[in-house]
Amino acid sequence: MKLRNYRDLVVWQKSMVLVTNVYSTTRLLPKAEFYGLVSQIRRSAISIPDNIAEGYGRYSTNDYTRFLQIAFGSLYELQTQLEICLNLVTIQRNGW
Repeated sequence: MKLRNYRDLVVWQKSMVLVTNVYSTTRLLPKAEFYGLVSQIRRSAISIPDNIAEGYGRYSTNDYTRFLQIAFGSLYELQTQLEICLNLVTIQRNGW
């Protein structure tokens, strides 16, 4: 299958699903976190497909590789932020 544009990339498609899941899940977090952790989590998630698409549009292998590296960085940021959320939920449940 020939790629017509970045929308044909499976990694971009899956990252779009991830963004949708992040938005629906972060709605469940406390409103007090909306401008803090929730906002940062959403920005990190959005950055993943954004950078995949932008890199694809650069038409340079070096640029594309760099933007994929940035997308990976955003993915690691998101993973860390979600672990922070889990830690906070655990603390709250244990009454600390």
